[in-house]
Amino acid sequence: MDTVGRHVIAELWDCNADKLNDMAFIEQIFVNAALKAGAEVREVAFHKFAPQGVSGVVIISESHLTIHSFPEHGYASIDVYTCGDRIDPNVAADYIVEALEAETVEKVEVPRGKGPVKVKEFQVS
Repeated sequence: MDTVGRHVIAELWDCNADKLNDMAFIEQIFVNAALKAGAEVREVAFHKFAPQGVSGVVIISESHLTIHSFPEHGYASIDVYTCGDRIDPNVAADYIVEALEAETVEKVEVPRGKGPVKVKEFQVS
C-alpha cells in the first residue's frame, strides 16, 4: 500500500434540486454508494435544514462518506475517504454523482498519510 488512504473530494453542480433536498433519498444513495464500493457501513447520520439543504455522513469501517447540499444552487460538496487499498473511493463518488444527476463535476483524489500533500488539478467532467 502506497498510502494510508485515498480521499476523493468532489464539487457537484447543476444537480437535481429536488434530490438535493430529499434527506431520505440522499441517505439511501450514500449507503448504497458505500455498499457498491464494497465498504462496511457502521453508522449513518443525516440532517435536513430549514428551509432547505441536507448534510450527512456515512461512517464505514474504512473511513467515511459526507455531503453538504445546497438545493437553491443545484450544488453539493461530497467527499469519500477510504483507508487501505481494498476499496476505490471513486466507485462510491461516481455512484453519487450519477444519482444526483450532476451535470458538472470537479473531482480530485488526495493520497492521505503519504507525507506532504500534492494535489493534482481537478478532473472536470
